[in-house]
Amino acid sequence: MKKRSLYRKLYIYFFIVIVVSLASVGIFSYRTSTQELDILVQNQMTQIVTNAVNHTDLYLKAYSRSIVSLLTIRELKQFIDRPRNLHEYEFYEYRKQIKEIGVDSLFIRNPEIAAIYVISFNGNAVYYYNEVPDQPSFTAAQTQEQLDYFRENTRENGQLGILNHSIMSNQSNQMLTLVRQTRGLSDPSPQGVLAIEIRSADLSSLWKGIELGPNGYFFIMDDKGRTVYHPQSDQVGTITNNDLRQKIIEAGSSMFTDDSSGEQRVYMSRKSDYSGWSLVVSMPLDEQRKPVENIRSTTIIVGLFTLLFALGLAYQFGRSITGPIKILKQGMRETEKGNWAIIPLPKHIDEIVELMMRYNLMVNRLSELVEKAYQADLKNQEIQLERQRAEFQSLQLQINPHFLYNTLEVIVCYASIRESEEITEIVKALAYMLRYSVQTNLEEITVANELKHVMYFLIVLRHRINREFEIDVAVSPKLLLQKMVRLTLQPLVENAFQHAFPDGLEDYHTIKIDGGMDEKVFWISVEDNGIGIAQDKLIRLQEQVNSNRLADGEIDEKGRKGGIGILNVHRRIQMVFGDQYGLRIESELERGTKIILEMPHTPAAGPIGTGSSIKLEMK
Repeated sequence: MKKRSLYRKLYIYFFIVIVVSLASVGIFSYRTSTQELDILVQNQMTQIVTNAVNHTDLYLKAYSRSIVSLLTIRELKQFIDRPRNLHEYEFYEYRKQIKEIGVDSLFIRNPEIAAIYVISFNGNAVYYYNEVPDQPSFTAAQTQEQLDYFRENTRENGQLGILNHSIMSNQSNQMLTLVRQTRGLSDPSPQGVLAIEIRSADLSSLWKGIELGPNGYFFIMDDKGRTVYHPQSDQVGTITNNDLRQKIIEAGSSMFTDDSSGEQRVYMSRKSDYSGWSLVVSMPLDEQRKPVENIRSTTIIVGLFTLLFALGLAYQFGRSITGPIKILKQGMRETEKGNWAIIPLPKHIDEIVELMMRYNLMVNRLSELVEKAYQADLKNQEIQLERQRAEFQSLQLQINPHFLYNTLEVIVCYASIRESEEITEIVKALAYMLRYSVQTNLEEITVANELKHVMYFLIVLRHRINREFEIDVAVSPKLLLQKMVRLTLQPLVENAFQHAFPDGLEDYHTIKIDGGMDEKVFWISVEDNGIGIAQDKLIRLQEQVNSNRLADGEIDEKGRKGGIGILNVHRRIQMVFGDQYGLRIESELERGTKIILEMPHTPAAGPIGTGSSIKLEMK
């Protein structure tokens, strides 16, 4: 099976997720933003060209109303009706009245008007100029030529005509002429033309607020394809390219592109119903697409930066996971070798660090358990060795017990012959004690047997000290069949006689044997009212008991080695019942000592007798 690094898999997965997420967001956001920008640009251009059409129509309608106001002048209509070759004085009067009634006020209100003139079909014509330094004059032939041109480019129904034309020299591409055929007073049919010339450059003031970028512009094309207005004055009056003109007509209100000018440009046009002009907005395609290109460039740059940043975070995140796992892996390898290694913990805390803490805790506990198992095994070996040694010693003591028994029987016989009851009693007690010590390999014995052994010990002791003494046994009869370790009670009684009463027995001295139990522990105590044990000696003795130092018995003031019997009893109880049992020593100087044997509680077969207290006497 191919081995793959967890860090590499995490990094690859993170890379795929990051790239897919960024690519999806980038592509969809780019496509959405470009579509929205296209719609926004189209709406913007639509709004611009629509506003331009409305403003232009309003502009032209204002001048149309000026023409209408002139048509209300009675003298002007009369002048149109006058026959050819009007008398000079009469001509002067009509010209003066028309000027005073309408023309002067119109020039004042509209300073952008360059000229106003009326030409009748009879050949009569009056011209008014607004701030024109060299006012031109025309011959009858020139006037007729002008009339023919206007009649050709206007309609008889009186509809306003807007022409890129001027009667003044060198002004044809800089003037717009608003002209219409009009009737006189006597005939309902048109009898002449009324024209107003305005400067086409003034139209640019209408579109100063239009923002089309550095290379965008706005122009006006009439229905014959002639440029009426263009920001470049040399383009005014020129004929629009046929291909562009055809696209403007076919596109209607839609946006389209054209490269007839040498570069790709975007166009949108609206045709005015009032003037018949097509108002066209034009922008370079690059400028129109520039926001989209900026979005694309920004998306790519931000995406790459985000990708690098995210990959860096993924790298750090992967290391934050795989680093502790590698440390755990190394620690487990050391554990496999038997080295209980504690792995170092980072300063921060998270789930993986908590896992490392649990691992350290597990290693510590396993180490402790292994150590405990080792110590337990070692102790079991020591206990087994001690038991084997005790059995060996027991076997040694049983080498020839009949010889010792026979010898004691001989002593009893001699004592009987000599009529010595004391020797007989001592020897019988010694024989029982010897037989009790070596007759069996069993360590567990009943409380009753141990008390009987203590009784025979008191018989021997009475003869040694030559004094009567009673031991108060307060053990309940129901406890007499409880199990305890053999030869544990008599050494404690003997210890009390040796150490509790160093100056000899007195009548007020007492030794009491008591017992009791709870759910798990059965205890027997030996208590005296002797001199007690000093606090420092008690502490050392308790330490010896806890550490099982059997060979550390101390030498008292009289040269006797104390403590070995107590420690021997404590250790033998532990060997039989376990380390949780043994001796517990309580003592207070000049108040006495109490030694408690703690053993497991075992159900008894039944009580012996009904008494509550037994007196063991040395008689």
